[in-house]
Amino acid sequence: MTDPEVLRYTAFSHDPDGGNPAGVVLDATGLDEHAMLKIAAELGYSETAFLTAPPEGFGGAEGRSFTVRYFSPKAEVPFCGHATVATAVALGERIGPGELLLATRAGTVPVSVTSEGGRLRATLTSVEPHTEEIGAEDLAEALAALDWPEADLDPAFPPAIAYAGARHLVIGARTRVRLADLAYDFDRLEALMRRLDLTTVQLVHRAGPAEFHVRDPFPVGGVIEDPATGAAAAAFGAYARERGLVPADAVLTLHQGTDLGRPGVLTVELRAGDPRVRVGGEGVRIP
Repeated sequence: MTDPEVLRYTAFSHDPDGGNPAGVVLDATGLDEHAMLKIAAELGYSETAFLTAPPEGFGGAEGRSFTVRYFSPKAEVPFCGHATVATAVALGERIGPGELLLATRAGTVPVSVTSEGGRLRATLTSVEPHTEEIGAEDLAEALAALDWPEADLDPAFPPAIAYAGARHLVIGARTRVRLADLAYDFDRLEALMRRLDLTTVQLVHRAGPAEFHVRDPFPVGGVIEDPATGAAAAAFGAYARERGLVPADAVLTLHQGTDLGRPGVLTVELRAGDPRVRVGGEGVRIP
């Protein structure tokens, strides 16, 4: 078969130089896992999304439902938020704004695409999330790999593992300076994350009641840091709600990528009575 067209989009920014770049293959028919991984590795972004036809009887509007698989340069991941937003924006440009339904390894993910002032915005709805405690020895190993002393942690954010399609270790930084100073042991953190089946480590500093700065080391994906992480944002929303750090009805703003020179903004919406988390942001094609 001929080589598929690989599109490049950034998510969580309207600036091609901001947010998190992702690869998007809108027609991955005939590609096997090896071919998908090869494309993702050659592209070098933290994730690339590959679309094929939806499962039989999956539902959704005709022509607006798809199966999606996500690959980092090193491995397949069950779900990726920024690549989902990038994919939805790419589809919105081709088939128009509206509702999409995606079959992912993590479960069914609805996505709404809207146009605001000529810019496309995509909002995904996560699978049902949950959180779990992390053992003291595992936490100590994570902090050692990060070279973060316990005194630098925010006691209002007890470390925990949160899931909303993928597993992330949430750790709160007491100061913005602590968050900005990130120089970790890549191999040591990767080994721990593989043992705990973590996708990223979500490092968080609270800037206001509903405003946060976040960073996400991503050694298991083969990159030092993910510039804007939708799956981790969804997991963090679930964590913050479960811990009573935010109201059951809340809209949170997460700033990410600033320390990498790729600033992006993620909007996290929580709704009382609905355990799922909505994560939205703008996206644009990278020339």
